[in-house]
Formats: sequence, structure tokens, C-alpha cells
Amino acid sequence: MEVLRATGIKRCYNSGGEAFWALKGMDLAIEEKQLAIFRGISGSGKTTLMNILGALDPPTEGDVFFCGESIARASERKRDMLRRKEMGFVFQSLALVSMMTAYENVEFILRINGYPIKERKSRVEECLALVGLTSRMHHLSQELSGGEQQRVAIARAIAHRPKVIFADEPTAELDTITGLQVVKVFKDLTEQENVTVVLATHDPGLMFAADVLYEMEDGEIIR
Repeated sequence: MEVLRATGIKRCYNSGGEAFWALKGMDLAIEEKQLAIFRGISGSGKTTLMNILGALDPPTEGDVFFCGESIARASERKRDMLRRKEMGFVFQSLALVSMMTAYENVEFILRINGYPIKERKSRVEECLALVGLTSRMHHLSQELSGGEQQRVAIARAIAHRPKVIFADEPTAELDTITGLQVVKVFKDLTEQENVTVVLATHDPGLMFAADVLYEMEDGEIIR
């Protein structure tokens, strides 16, 4: 089953009075439980594409379908609910609350989403176990290593059981070994949580994990 489909996606920005096309017409399809990777250097359009697929920004032209439903021209309220209920996000900046523990950071997203109170504790513990942080769940985020913080961010992203997770350069600040460990976590989650993962990276060392790989250059998919 297709989770995401993009048809004829273009994105134009005004730069100094001139039109700059960050995306020049993209077609793609991503199936459920896939780890899809967008690879390209900085400026290739990866983040712009991720933001459009994740209902954060609308395309200038074209359409995006989420589970068969067009979302590119949906109302902001509908897009907000879609992001909140059906999607999870892992950004390079992580955005963990430094004075909260790993447990509290994950539990916080469940409170925002109205997750049943009686089920929160078990779900938080389950998510932290999935990313290998059971023994560190009561440590403040500022007490965790970079790789551990990234795994907290992943646990937080999957906590509310989204259909798809978007991860933008999630290993950019990590050393090679830790980065590979984080990508393995994403790969394992596609099976353990039945979630689709869409990941953007410039790192060629992560390509082994992809179920589908899109190489991007200058706003286009080149292969």
C-alpha cells in the first residue's frame, strides 16, 4: 500500500526579485513499511521536498497524496491535524527539552496528542526500549550523548503511532559508528512498529539501509 505519492512537485522561491526553483518537477511513490532515503548534497532540494511531503509547506505546483488523499491544498487546520496524528518528525536540531528526562520528553508528546492516560507509561517505556534506552530513561536529555539524544528524538517521534516518520539529516552531527546505529534503529522500526521512514541525508555510508533510494541534484531526482 502506498503511504506517500508526489506528482509533478515544484517549489519556487523569490530570491532578490528572481524566481528560484528549489524543486523542478518530482514524481515519487513510497510504500508502507519502507525506509526511503533522499540523498544529495546541500542545496539539492532534500529538505524542501521533505517539508512538502510532511505537510509543513505547500508545493508551488503539483500534488501530494497521503494514504490516497490529496493534502497539498488542504486547509492549515487539516494539515496540522495530519502532522499531529499521522506523522512524526526527527529534525537535526532534535528540539528536546533539556530539563526533562528522556522519559518526560517522550511522555510530553503523548500528552499533546491526547493519548490515553492509563496507557502512557507503558507506551513510553516501550518506545524507549525499542531504541535501546531503557536504562537511561530517567536521565536528563543534557546528560545523554549525541547518539542517545537522537534515539530519544526517534522514540518521541514514534510514540503516538504515526504512519510515517520524516527524519532530516538525523546523523549529521554524529560520528560514523553512532550514525550507523541510528539508521539501524530506523530500519528496525519499519518492521517493529509498521512505520514508514523517510530520511534525508548527504552521507553515502547510509545507503545500505534503504528500501528505496532517490538521488537528488539541483531540485531533481536524477536516479
